[in-house]
Amino acid sequence: MTGRLGAGRYLAAEERPTSTVTSVHELTTSDGATVRGVLATVPGARTVVCLMHPRQDVTHHPLVPLLLQSGVAVWTQHTRSVNNDLTLVHEQALLDVAAGQVFLRDTGFEHVVVLGHSGGGTLFAYYLEQAALAPGARIATTPGGRLTKLADAAMPLADGAIFLAPHPGQGKLLLACIDPSVADETDPLAVVPEMDPWNPANGFAEPPQSSSYTPEFLARYRAAQRDRVARIDAVARQALARTAEARAAFKESGAAADRRRSLAPTIMTIFRTDADPRNVDLSLDPSERPYGSLFGKRPDLIDYGQVGFGRLTTPEAWLSTWSGLSSKADFVRCAPGVTAPTLFVELTGDQAAFPADSRRMITALGAGDLTVATVRGLHFGGAIAEGEPTGNQLAAEEIRGWLDKRFPLAPPI
Repeated sequence: MTGRLGAGRYLAAEERPTSTVTSVHELTTSDGATVRGVLATVPGARTVVCLMHPRQDVTHHPLVPLLLQSGVAVWTQHTRSVNNDLTLVHEQALLDVAAGQVFLRDTGFEHVVVLGHSGGGTLFAYYLEQAALAPGARIATTPGGRLTKLADAAMPLADGAIFLAPHPGQGKLLLACIDPSVADETDPLAVVPEMDPWNPANGFAEPPQSSSYTPEFLARYRAAQRDRVARIDAVARQALARTAEARAAFKESGAAADRRRSLAPTIMTIFRTDADPRNVDLSLDPSERPYGSLFGKRPDLIDYGQVGFGRLTTPEAWLSTWSGLSSKADFVRCAPGVTAPTLFVELTGDQAAFPADSRRMITALGAGDLTVATVRGLHFGGAIAEGEPTGNQLAAEEIRGWLDKRFPLAPPI
């Protein structure tokens, strides 16, 4: 059995206990979308832990069998954008979360605890922030101007929240790793030399030797990243304005030509999104992380390849999910609204959430009952060194102890 996490790393997972009862459920969200989830439970389980990620299938997450062995049921759910984030709008994903939370309450569990790993952390932080508000106070429109319909949704609050290696949000993550040296958004090879993170003149060293960037270069680099995202935001908003104009024209004219203009999709290609200096200069916000990014050991090459965050996206999805300037799915922004008992587990070798990121997220959380744990492991829950326990195994021990102090657990199986 394998489990897929985050950007697509696979890790071995133990078999589920033989007494587990597993069922697949298809749910309809309040806005009419269809989402699916898997409920795995053990005899006597009164508490259920819910795992979700905005983009990835977590059905076989390595924590599932470990949680079942702890005496809780486990609900793993898809969003409507699972494994295809081209049109991922986070405000719609909140409606997907809500459908699962309603289902779990209706199923009769006494306690529901959400568990967000990686991008799932911000997804649940955003959900809990919005769920705690009166319906009329919830965010009414997406960053692209679409009605969210959050006010019309039943959004049950969870009884507890667990965040495992959460990063600051898809947009904040991309803001830190987008390559600002792109000189032409239509040319993947166009480079502004003085902003090129892979230029030795700017501090880059051939791997596996650590690079060394100066504070002056990093200040210019981070500012240029924000400038690039702002330019892409402007392109996205222009595309949405054209679509809105075409819809208005069709409403007035009824002409097929206007309808076609309103339906024609804009697919944005975002070149070079694996260029966070912290991945190759290990002196920056030091930790136990290895050299390289989430995608591999050669960000200087991967940056030019096909993989990476937000590489293909619609204007609406860019603004809602991938823009670090426009997205509302920002862990630090949402965290004050997370007031349920909370466990935050940091992984010492994390290549996506760095120590300073984790400190900001922890400080922002609004929970009065807040527990912080640090375990040795990589972002996706792997072991840092061969022969060591995995980060997922160590995290599961922390989670089990935290749950046991707050929620009823079924007898060990």
